[in-house]
Amino acid sequence: MRRWYWALAAAALLFVAGCSHRQQKVYTPPPPPTTAQEPSAQPEFPGEQEAPLGKPIYSEVGMASWYGPPYNHHHAADGTVYDQNGMSAAHRTLPLGTLIRVTNLANGKSAMMRVTDRGPFIPGRILDLSLGAAKDLGVWRAGVAKVRIDAYEAPKPINKGGRWCVQIGAFSHEGTAKKLEKRLARKYQAASVIEFKGPTGDWVRIRPENGDKTLAIQIVRNIRISEGAAFLVRLD
Repeated sequence: MRRWYWALAAAALLFVAGCSHRQQKVYTPPPPPTTAQEPSAQPEFPGEQEAPLGKPIYSEVGMASWYGPPYNHHHAADGTVYDQNGMSAAHRTLPLGTLIRVTNLANGKSAMMRVTDRGPFIPGRILDLSLGAAKDLGVWRAGVAKVRIDAYEAPKPINKGGRWCVQIGAFSHEGTAKKLEKRLARKYQAASVIEFKGPTGDWVRIRPENGDKTLAIQIVRNIRISEGAAFLVRLD
């Protein structure tokens, strides 16, 4: 009897020893799902990032300058009081109230603003920035810079309609402006010709009948003046 007891005990020990060499399976939970995305390629300049409003409806490249005194706290073309430290711009032909992004192509800085005024009235320039916008874009110290204008929203169609005129000046002497006004009033009898004083001098404005754009363009092309320059300007 004792012999059977010891035989059974030895068999049990062998069984336990064999089990101890078996490889145990350990449950390892799967890693959590990855939510981070690969970083997208960054543009060379921050100003080249796509605006949240989508693709622009109008774009233009040219030289921009800035204006402050003596225009500060005077009424802009849209009727608001111009704040030189705010973010706004003057453009000759975009509808007043147009939302634009201006990018300084020299440094890539960009900013959003509205067109609230008319100008610049200097040949070779397409945009006048407020002093605040010029500082934001790095144009203030340089005075001028090559920029890209992207328009994203306009209260009126950009390429058709509108009320147009031809603005001539600025004249350093009021008498010169008044003489030109009389001569042009005789030549363009169907147009409204006025002379007015601005912060930088005296101006003459010719507004064709009904503010017709085609007629205004013809006047700009045909006019001959010895002083000042003629600019096609949208009034609305």
